[in-house]
Amino acid sequence: MTVPLTLLGLLEREPSHGYDLKRDYDTFFGRGKPLPYGQVYSTLSRLARDGKVVVGDVAPGAGPDRKRYVITDVGATEVEHWLTEPVEPEPHLQTLLFTKVVLALMLDRPAEEYLDTQRAAHLRRMRELTEIKRSGELVDVMLADHGLYHLEADLRWIETTGARLDALREAVRP
Repeated sequence: MTVPLTLLGLLEREPSHGYDLKRDYDTFFGRGKPLPYGQVYSTLSRLARDGKVVVGDVAPGAGPDRKRYVITDVGATEVEHWLTEPVEPEPHLQTLLFTKVVLALMLDRPAEEYLDTQRAAHLRRMRELTEIKRSGELVDVMLADHGLYHLEADLRWIETTGARLDALREAVRP
């Protein structure tokens, strides 16, 4: 996810202070990886430099002045364009998982063990996501579903690859 475009989208909803943007970003998009304050303000600075936001009202605060950021027409146009463009379909034909398996086979290393270790890691993560589905709010449930569907597809690939390792080994070794 691109932080600048997400912050622009939040600003299109309503003008906001940096700390409000961080709070909203973390609430809806930063699950498990909150956005650092420094990144919020450096991103807002670049967006202002590029004419995508302007500083609106400035109010004194306990520390530095509190700036309220407002999206410009240029920023709103960029958000509209970004939202209407489809996300690149995943996965790409060559994933890290595939690369590791092929390299393990090329180097005569135990690809089967790697697949077993990866399967166990996927199953652990699936249990964590399933627990989130049981106890989480709707946004968390939707994110957990997305992750689970991807992990299920990876597990199917791991099983299929495990069944084809001998043929793949012959295809990638001289």
